Amino acid sequence: MKITLAKSAGFCFGVKRAIDIAFKAASSGEKVYMLGDIVHNEDVVKQIRKSGIRKISGLACGRNKALLIRAHGADLATLSLAARSGYKIIDATCPMVKEIQNIAHSMEKKGCQVIIIGDKRHDEVRGIVGHLKGQAVIIDSAQDLPLNRLKAIKKAAVVVQSTQNMDLALKIVESLKKIIPELLFFNTICKPTRIRQEEIKKMPLENDVIIIIGSKKSANTKRLHEIAASLNRRSYWITSKNDIRRDWFRGTRKVGITAGASTPDSTTRDIIEYIKQL
Repeated sequence: MKITLAKSAGFCFGVKRAIDIAFKAASSGEKVYMLGDIVHNEDVVKQIRKSGIRKISGLACGRNKALLIRAHGADLATLSLAARSGYKIIDATCPMVKEIQNIAHSMEKKGCQVIIIGDKRHDEVRGIVGHLKGQAVIIDSAQDLPLNRLKAIKKAAVVVQSTQNMDLALKIVESLKKIIPELLFFNTICKPTRIRQEEIKKMPLENDVIIIIGSKKSANTKRLHEIAASLNRRSYWITSKNDIRRDWFRGTRKVGITAGASTPDSTTRDIIEYIKQL
């Protein structure tokens, strides 16, 4: 049985940068706190906690404390409250996410209604919304457009959650162009996401079985599985080797493996070794 690992599998630049910043902060001797998880991966979160960084649900007195901002970013209200409370801010926001926040803020100042293509409950999308004064329109489906609201918009700027499905985003934009007279589109899907999605469009056609490794909380891993499953029904989304079933590989000659942007290489190696033993 031949096993092929996608070239793009594993940490993207933004995730690696955030984790490096977190470990550096942990080794500084400061009391470091974090709202939520640094990235959407349970193994990484465990490592961060072991390093001494504490996860909190709300901000208290921040004197002699540091607040680590996650890779997905934070809204302006949280950043402002943290500063007023006395926290030292350590910003691990992905540069691409920060760019999306800046584009949305800038377009709003120019009089555009900001439209975000993304998952309404995702941390990144909430952070983008939190950099705006007005209310953004969030669209997560090409079949469920808020038509009444969209028809009232004359001028809009569209940004996209950095890990969204490229084909879905372009489909939604084409629909918006037919409704809104003046539409500016900023394709803010990050380069690593684009590369992963292009790769996963080919792998299911070249392999009998596809394994996608990553947390069930991971948006980019979810996209990879959606694309793979649409092309090959023997596509399986797992978080660890414990999720693997032997019967998946009966009669299998080729296995393609990829991993989400928050999945450690150690997890992927562990799974590959386990499959080899089968």
